[in-house]
Amino acid sequence: MTAPGLPMTVPAAGLPARVRIHEVGARDGLQNEKTAVPTEVKAEFVRRLADAGLTTIEATSFVHPKWVPQLADAEQLFPQVAGLPVDLPVLVPNQRGLERALALGASRVAVFASATESFAKANLNRTLDESLAVFAPVVRHAKDEDLHVRGYVSMCFGDPWEGPVPLDQVARVCTALLDMGCDELSLGDTIGVATPGHVRALLSLLNERGVPTGVIGVHFHDTYGQALANTHAALEHGVTTIDASAGGLGGCPYAKSATGNLATEDLVWMLHGLGIDTGVDLGRLVATSAWMAEQLGRPSPSRTVRALSHKDQ
Repeated sequence: MTAPGLPMTVPAAGLPARVRIHEVGARDGLQNEKTAVPTEVKAEFVRRLADAGLTTIEATSFVHPKWVPQLADAEQLFPQVAGLPVDLPVLVPNQRGLERALALGASRVAVFASATESFAKANLNRTLDESLAVFAPVVRHAKDEDLHVRGYVSMCFGDPWEGPVPLDQVARVCTALLDMGCDELSLGDTIGVATPGHVRALLSLLNERGVPTGVIGVHFHDTYGQALANTHAALEHGVTTIDASAGGLGGCPYAKSATGNLATEDLVWMLHGLGIDTGVDLGRLVATSAWMAEQLGRPSPSRTVRALSHKDQ
């Protein structure tokens, strides 16, 4: 049983005072489920996440239902949560997706690029440059509509087909997304192979190439148990936007042993111990993830959820 008052707050020098958590469980997490989660359950999940203090909650994805059937209810879900006092970004893969999001009043959207040719081909059926060319008019249209645009960059630290990914290659994609108008970048460790030195090297190179730390977010998977260590390295560099998934929902289809996204609860436990403000009520967040684990019929992989709910859900 965890005693009250833990974790102790012991700040470390040189870290940010506050971090914004970009919660991806409702989109990136649930899209990996084998069966579709009912729309009402998704909406309640988003509402509970907002009640726990998360201020950026990625709600859904306006992709073709054939590609991601688990998110085929985007038109039904978004209106149910649109009134919440939080930011609700949505993924838009193309112009049609953007039009669907605009029709429902979305104010924040994201495009999903790749740092490698292999993943661009597998995920988008295009070359890397062809995929960027598709995104350019989407981003331009979104900016014309005064939307905030996030650019995801997958496979930044390693690729299941190509292996190591040159830092220069990642930087080229990042600068291309910024040049076309993206407001923010999310550096994805899609198969969870990054290590702290690699994280520092990429962030330093991006700064050298004119990408300010303030527009960078990081998105780590915990396949090899490195997500929190990599997050700490990013914090030391000054990154203040961290992607995480409530309860550790989600995984990577290209790494069968992947344990999924960094669990938001595990991240919050570390940040609160470092004295970094998140605005998140950890108890409410744990209760939310324990509830969702019950809806999905399996235990949460988050160590913090298991420890603080005092049971193996």
